[in-house]
Amino acid sequence: MIKQFLKVSAPRPQGAAGLGKVLLSWFGRLHAVRKRSMTRVAIYGTGRAGRVLAEALKARPNTSVVAFLDDDPELHGATLNGVQVCAPTRLDRLIAARRIDRIIIAMPFMSAVEQGALRRRLAGFGVEVHCMPPLPDMALDGSDRPFSTDDLLGRPVVDDCLPMGAEAYRSRAILITGGGGTIGSELCRQIVQCGPAKLVLLDLSEAALYRIAKDLRPLADTFGVELVPVLGSVLDAPHIANILTRHGVEIVLHAAAYKHVPIVEENARVGLANNALGTAVVARAARAAGVARFVLVSSDKAVRPGSLMGASKRFAELVVQDLAAREGGTVFSIVRFGNVLGSSGSVVPLFQEQIARGGPLTLTDERATRYFMTIPEAARLVLTAGALAEGGEVFVLDMGAPVRIGELARRMIRGAGYSVRDASNPDGELEIRVTGLRPGEKLHEELMVRSGAQLTAHPKIIRVREDHLSELEMAAALRDLRNAMENAADAAMIEVIRRSVRDYVPQGQPNAPSPVALARPYYPGE
Repeated sequence: MIKQFLKVSAPRPQGAAGLGKVLLSWFGRLHAVRKRSMTRVAIYGTGRAGRVLAEALKARPNTSVVAFLDDDPELHGATLNGVQVCAPTRLDRLIAARRIDRIIIAMPFMSAVEQGALRRRLAGFGVEVHCMPPLPDMALDGSDRPFSTDDLLGRPVVDDCLPMGAEAYRSRAILITGGGGTIGSELCRQIVQCGPAKLVLLDLSEAALYRIAKDLRPLADTFGVELVPVLGSVLDAPHIANILTRHGVEIVLHAAAYKHVPIVEENARVGLANNALGTAVVARAARAAGVARFVLVSSDKAVRPGSLMGASKRFAELVVQDLAAREGGTVFSIVRFGNVLGSSGSVVPLFQEQIARGGPLTLTDERATRYFMTIPEAARLVLTAGALAEGGEVFVLDMGAPVRIGELARRMIRGAGYSVRDASNPDGELEIRVTGLRPGEKLHEELMVRSGAQLTAHPKIIRVREDHLSELEMAAALRDLRNAMENAADAAMIEVIRRSVRDYVPQGQPNAPSPVALARPYYPGE
């Protein structure tokens, strides 16, 4: 989640210095283990962590950084901090030519599995290999105090092990839709370590598909997983059916969706088609193909939705609930996320960009609250739900109390080493500016409508059951939605959603609730 700390274009000088001091201390402990007159180092990774490490090592007279390594071919041959960026191919020649003693992997956001695989590969060349410590220990404010993920979440991160479920994916053929997205790509990285036979990645974006396939290839090769990138839309029913049968898909993790509230609000037809009808296409094709398990990635915005995006996700849930209630061999389940830290459109990267520019930080409402989770937590929730599901459940992560966005902004300002400028501190450095809730936004989000949540085998994963439409109602809603889409009738599509998602009232209509008047959040355990 704190990945964006490496991408801040104008980092606070004392913050970079603090990071450099910690890196030097860490490197010094490594160097003390094996004393030598000169250590020639190659740094794997040209991100901020690698650059700060290279700059810090200049202060060590017995250390010389002789090369950067990076997988991006566009960087090969470039010079960074006076050091050439080289391709990590033919490393045997590079190590011999530059007499490299040690390679440091400066990519602290890599998963442990990816780091382990890369470390083993590099160690095969007969050099020492070390990995930079995890970023929560490295992302420092101006006082050199560790700034951790817990500081942003307001709670401890849920443990990073999959409590069960690896067996559910081992030696299986798995399709991940939206595989190039924030959640989809993390799902790919985590599921590879479960040892599937084949991993099929579907994405509408060629660029996103290329990136995730390139990033995953070394990891997939390490674990013996066949990787199949497929370009296409979830609305293309013949294509989806062909993918499922051709690759013998046994498990579908459906993460493809448009998720930005204001954008979907302004692009109703496209958003509804992708989120609602796209889910119906993939879920029905999975059932027809005899897929063993289907997991829909949903959102807390689907609960009593105040936006078209939330309503489209609730409609998608209704589609899956309808199929789960029918006879058949496919186990259908749903996972609801809170806001994912570090994902595209998340408030955290936005605040980080605004801090880097010198402010102000824009806040919709001081009272607004949101549930937050990390990208790894979100992916683990999906994988665990896929293993635990019996059919028709909605799974949510117990994320504690929601985080007040105003307080989150203040934590991030302080964590970056700045002070907040407000009425009580007019000489502060960064201002927080309230802009007002945007169309479709709620003051508070919720995780479930009904009470009676049940714990699962994982103490932090909760199972709930929600009401759904009858088979006839669902069939009529899908028919009407398709007809409205084919006629390019936005208003008709919205009316179908309003009729099906009974607690949704479109913005601007007479009975639309004020965001402030929406119900108090329901907490698990109440």
